[in-house]
Amino acid sequence: MNARSFPFILSQSVLLLHIKKSYLVGLYRYRVGDVLRVVGFKNKAPRFSFICRKNVVLSIDSDKTDEVELQSAVKNAVNHLIPFDATLAEYTSYADTTTIPGHYVLFWELSLNGSTPIPPSVFEDCCLTIEESLNSVYRQGRASDKSIGPLEIKIVEPGTFDKLMDYAISLGASINQYKTPRCVKFAPIVELLNSRVVTCYFSPKCPKWAPGHKQWSKN
Repeated sequence: MNARSFPFILSQSVLLLHIKKSYLVGLYRYRVGDVLRVVGFKNKAPRFSFICRKNVVLSIDSDKTDEVELQSAVKNAVNHLIPFDATLAEYTSYADTTTIPGHYVLFWELSLNGSTPIPPSVFEDCCLTIEESLNSVYRQGRASDKSIGPLEIKIVEPGTFDKLMDYAISLGASINQYKTPRCVKFAPIVELLNSRVVTCYFSPKCPKWAPGHKQWSKN
């Protein structure tokens, strides 16, 4: 088995593999649709590094979180903002793999109608609520395997998502068809969002998890 055995995509001198069959020896850890980076060869056999999972919004390790599950988790979390007359105007997310371990990051733009400041503990509760709303594979990665770091919420300046839309349109997106992406991976977009971060909050503890059959989102 060597590099020529696989349907590689060559991009900027990086070899990527999009798995289309699951019976290849050595690929038992991965699924059909996974995208892997070829990081080297041993005895002419390629060694892989996991990049992302097709049709999944967020993924750090064996976890996979799709848009529907993420939306539901965020909906649960924003209930903590109601007593402060605050609402979530817009949000997006990305899987930050620059940290060890990697972790989920959510960018939140708020609409503040009340005069009472929101304590940091409330945003920390939002982080934990999101984590506890996610599937058991994610929670196992956080609580048991320690392969996923604490979820982070970054509060961004008002108007940030308008800037994001302007940037997308400048790249050719249609203003009539534009929809805020629920997950971002393009480095310039992540940099734009990070440049407008006001405060950051992390989940204060691991979500609840009990050993049992792994369950991904059914959506």
